[in-house]
Amino acid sequence: MIRNLQCLEISGYQEMKVRMSCAGLRNLLQGLCYSVRYYSKHSCLQTVCIYSKIKSKQCCILDCACSTCTHRTLPPGSILPWRCFSCKQEGTKIPSKRKQNASITTSDLSYKNLLKSEQENWNDISARYKAMTKRIKEKLEELHNKYTFNLGSPRIRFGENVYFEENGCVFLSKADVDEENGDILFSTEDLGFSDAFIQRIRISPDQRYMAISLKSENSEEAACVIIKLGHFPVVEKVIPSVFSFEWAANDVLYYTSQKNLKCQNVFMTTFTNRKHTKLVYTEQDARFFVDIYCTKDRRFLTINSNSKTTSEVWLVDCRHPFKSPALVQARTKGVIYHIEHRNDELYILTTYGEPAEYKLMKAPVAASGKENWQLVYALEKKTKLVDLEMFSDHCIMFLKNAGHLYLNVISFSSHSVQSIKLPTWACEFELESQPEHTTSTCYFQLTSPVHPPKRFAYSFKENNLIEQAVQEVPIITNCHTTRLLAKSKDETLVPITVFHNMNSKELHRKPLLVHVYGAYGIDLNMSFKEDKLMLIEEGWILAYCHVRGGGELGLSWHKDGCQHNKLKGLHDLKACIMLLHELGFSQPKYTALAAASAGGVLAGALCNTAPELIRAMVLQMF
Repeated sequence: MIRNLQCLEISGYQEMKVRMSCAGLRNLLQGLCYSVRYYSKHSCLQTVCIYSKIKSKQCCILDCACSTCTHRTLPPGSILPWRCFSCKQEGTKIPSKRKQNASITTSDLSYKNLLKSEQENWNDISARYKAMTKRIKEKLEELHNKYTFNLGSPRIRFGENVYFEENGCVFLSKADVDEENGDILFSTEDLGFSDAFIQRIRISPDQRYMAISLKSENSEEAACVIIKLGHFPVVEKVIPSVFSFEWAANDVLYYTSQKNLKCQNVFMTTFTNRKHTKLVYTEQDARFFVDIYCTKDRRFLTINSNSKTTSEVWLVDCRHPFKSPALVQARTKGVIYHIEHRNDELYILTTYGEPAEYKLMKAPVAASGKENWQLVYALEKKTKLVDLEMFSDHCIMFLKNAGHLYLNVISFSSHSVQSIKLPTWACEFELESQPEHTTSTCYFQLTSPVHPPKRFAYSFKENNLIEQAVQEVPIITNCHTTRLLAKSKDETLVPITVFHNMNSKELHRKPLLVHVYGAYGIDLNMSFKEDKLMLIEEGWILAYCHVRGGGELGLSWHKDGCQHNKLKGLHDLKACIMLLHELGFSQPKYTALAAASAGGVLAGALCNTAPELIRAMVLQMF
């Protein structure tokens, strides 16, 4: 129903993910290989180089008066403070400032000697650095080839047919037939879209039309391409600057237009003999973003207008797609809600009522105002609702609690709820698109930063979880997953997820890479990445700190770490790193911190307030 409870549906980024993973690893290596500056007890800004086995050189450093010469052994690659520098041997007399010409000559020689010294140092290091870079690149390529799969690409099951994307092409195959024998329906390269990737696929109810969105890496806006299917598929129409779209009927498509990163207009276009396009909805408030969704039973198309804290939904009856949209509930400040439909009732996922966390409610279609909303199910405290899927007789909630993943299966016939704890290693859900709301099985995938997606299914008939026997790639067996809780400054328990190689000994001597984000109510990205698996195989420890400001423990977890509460996220991060070290997961001199985008706020704050906890830091901007 909802992907991570956000309006954006993003998929098909396989190539981009690989490049971003490589770039992230390269930044990490550079951060480790250059240096981490700190002030020594002599108040002299120095650097520590990880190549500690390289023979250090003894240099002469003049004090601020340039009258005395002291000797200090500096690590290779060290950057001296702004002082006169000399590589002369001990006992060399230094000219006074009064001898101006001699001083200038000494200064010139000093800088030349400094450059020469640094060049010699780089010559010593570069061969090993280049060899290490080459080895890492080869290992990443090997892992990428080994774990190349298209499970994250757009894929739609429609009756006996499966529509899926692979390498810029859309294929059609039968559900019980090998996909390698599928028929090609569309190719980005053949139509001159070689630099674009496919984001979304939507098939009309009678499967006569296919709508796909194409987006290039250099553009924030996508184009919607409508193709008439048949023995010889034909491009029917190309609509520029489209964000979301859904089929309301066999030949009626609704879509939102995007301009300057805003979506505020909804259009309807038809593909009958009398083709026309019509504006059906306009959002007047610039703070709201509009997208479109189709309920699982295809009875209604929902026009969703959302801000960060408030939402409003309009319904389009798919049996009468030309009628004006009907309002479900007028926007109320602080109330977010999303709509599904089953048996002439609206099922409403909303923050309405206390506590202000997501809960499932229902109301008649004919009386959809919030005064008629009835509670169906409320989440437990500090539980994050990741997604929800509605079926004819069941509803499945995909949940997170303290890092663990769960399924809550609600049976409408027996009025019961079954909670199923998923494997410990699992950190992320990846749902598969299944338009048939009458199906007896719900398919999804589980993944983690070091575990490639593995397919699972929940059977409503057998009332149990099924692990799929056919697996394209093996599950990683030598990686251990640990869940911890760190006590923050105000006694709040903060979840940590730790991965390390089961064969590793003396973990306190292993390098540790800590990840943090803690912003916008968004979870840390814990999907599979080849570079993370490579680090595990190299003996690294990976730790993910789910600090306040993120969304791992629900909406209140975000509110407790944003705006005037931002310092709580910093205290959480400190507590997490300190606990890791106390439990023997590495030590400060082997610890690096990685953060992306807004996560850099906490990372930078930690460097300023507790630099002794880490040795290096990697910041990325997306």
